Amino acid sequence: MIDPTVADNARGLEPVHRDEGGRAEARWTRRLVLFFRLMAAVSMLKGLYHWSWICGIWVSPGDAFEAHSIAWQSATVFFAVIDLVAAVGLWLAAAWGAVIWLIAVASMIMVEVFFPQVFDGGTLINLSEAALLAIYLWLALKSAREQTA
Repeated sequence: MIDPTVADNARGLEPVHRDEGGRAEARWTRRLVLFFRLMAAVSMLKGLYHWSWICGIWVSPGDAFEAHSIAWQSATVFFAVIDLVAAVGLWLAAAWGAVIWLIAVASMIMVEVFFPQVFDGGTLINLSEAALLAIYLWLALKSAREQTA
């Protein structure tokens, strides 16, 4: 019986070894994946926070989900779903996870800026979300440059 590594080497193909090479080259990609995992945890907490409002967990009876405006209810349901979907995609480091997360962050910023009567998170929330967006773009660019090099 022919050893597969010998047959591959005879054709000019080297076996792939997990521990060889690529360590220094992939550091920005690893940092991007770590950022994805951290943002997955944050998105999971945000999604669960919105679901707690929908389900009435730790909410005073006078401040129930039904007592709010339709705009607030719609936005709460939207972010309850999209944040959890983004969390799953980010944890898996899937390309669609980053896209869903970008949609969620941009939507939250737009809702807070253009419709402050719905969610009034304040300037600090908007600045922190914009900073997270900037960090993501910086890491993604560094990782893309690393892949082309």
